[in-house]
Amino acid sequence: MNNPIHIETLVRASFPVFFEEDLIKEISELGQVNTYKAGDIVMEINRYIKSIFLLVEGSIKIIREDEEGNELFLYYLNQSETCAMALTCCMNNKKSEVRAIAEEDCVLVNLPVKYLDLWMEKYSSWKTFVFQTYNLRFNELLQTIDSIAFMKMDERLYKYLVDKVKATDKTTLRITHQEIAYELNTSREVISRLLKQLEKQGSIELSRNRIEFFDKVE
Repeated sequence: MNNPIHIETLVRASFPVFFEEDLIKEISELGQVNTYKAGDIVMEINRYIKSIFLLVEGSIKIIREDEEGNELFLYYLNQSETCAMALTCCMNNKKSEVRAIAEEDCVLVNLPVKYLDLWMEKYSSWKTFVFQTYNLRFNELLQTIDSIAFMKMDERLYKYLVDKVKATDKTTLRITHQEIAYELNTSREVISRLLKQLEKQGSIELSRNRIEFFDKVE
């Protein structure tokens, strides 16, 4: 449903940072609503980005891939956010260097790339939103680098599970050991062994393609 009234309702509910009425009106008139099922690819590596998205419902995970196809999980996008890397690629007419995958069913409002620079000069709330997005993602990337450089794999795995619980707001995680191994760039055997340790500690319960997370997440 792409009528302006519907889009305006979505934007007002999910992006209170946008306070200029003219900006909300432009987004409502130019935006297009798109839905994705969990597991769908929202943005692919080595492809030009023709529109920037505002995430109004659901969560998205951002993945980096090396030349050999090994994946590394970077961070999650949640409601009221957008992708800083997509913004950078759009503004510089570059191909995407990351893959965005719907972690759960998502609703996005897609906006034409050509308006992004114009809105930076025209609307202070859009400019603030873009800068806040860059700052948030920069801090999360630093955390990812720190986890790779300084954390042991068991600590990285636990942080990964906590981040997933926060992103989905669910303690039942439907994921395989192999999928976790791909995203943490390690082997399935290592992940299975560490998950068993967490289960013995009482932090999780394992079953087929499912992990029940018991620890309190703040």
